[in-house]
Amino acid sequence: MERVLSLLQDDLKRVEEQFKRDLDSDVYLIRKVGEYVFASGGKRIRPMLLLLSSRLAGYKGDQNIGLASVVEFIHTATLLHDDVVDSAVLRRGQESANAVWGNEASVLVGDFLFAKSFSIMVRVGDLEILQTLSDATTQMAEGEVLQLISTCDLDLDESRYLNVIRDKTAVLISAACRVGAVLGGLVGEEKEALSRYGMDIGIAFQLMDDALDYVSEEADFGKVKGHDLEEGKMTLPLIHVLRQCTVAERSALSDIVEKEILGNDDLHYVTTLIDKYDGITYTRNRATELALGAKQQLQLFPASEVRDALEIVADYVVSRRK
Repeated sequence: MERVLSLLQDDLKRVEEQFKRDLDSDVYLIRKVGEYVFASGGKRIRPMLLLLSSRLAGYKGDQNIGLASVVEFIHTATLLHDDVVDSAVLRRGQESANAVWGNEASVLVGDFLFAKSFSIMVRVGDLEILQTLSDATTQMAEGEVLQLISTCDLDLDESRYLNVIRDKTAVLISAACRVGAVLGGLVGEEKEALSRYGMDIGIAFQLMDDALDYVSEEADFGKVKGHDLEEGKMTLPLIHVLRQCTVAERSALSDIVEKEILGNDDLHYVTTLIDKYDGITYTRNRATELALGAKQQLQLFPASEVRDALEIVADYVVSRRK
């Protein structure tokens, strides 16, 4: 990824500066919570993909900077809301905003970020971009609700689960790539190829998160190990186990998933089953297939440094360990 970061160094610096300007508010708490969240860093995958896609499309203006800020604002707003819903205490290796500032402040600052995002989009003045990002935001909300109603549902199958993460996570990554294509004036198959690239990358990214939740140490991953399980979230490693395991194992899993507080023995039992049925390997293999499909979408475009960078991002998504 060093090559990608070097290629985008100046633009990413401008995006970070845009964050600070867009967080400006007369309300002190908005500034403080916003600054706290953005200071924690993050991978900035969505801004990077928007910047790379706009370059691949031949865009030469500067509207990509503000829109890269928009997609990160939308993403951050969902994280603030997610952490309240999940009662999270860690985010990116530090205390979550709701743990520091309270649930009320986190929800309301998330609302501010959503509202600010649409204000910036309107100023850009491109109806297709506004449509793309507003549709993505709507789908993300639907994905959150789908995930909520799938809590502790041991009958959730892989196809339905992929629909959840497509709406919850991948749609914004796809939208970021599509916005880059629109900025560069791409139409037809090329625009759709970039959109599909983003969708495949987005699903693969979430699948890797699913795997890392069970195998990464808290210090590396930035959140509590097994947090998804404690929240009753059916993710792909567990879904894979549930369609392979014995009746007795499924019964034991059902009891564990429905517990409000998990003990170390519970987590150990689940991770042992995931190891037994190769749930992590299966999940990583599915993510790798999607990353390969994403790179295939790029073959419509001439070889270039930017296309290489997008391929590197695809490889990074499935090779990361945090």
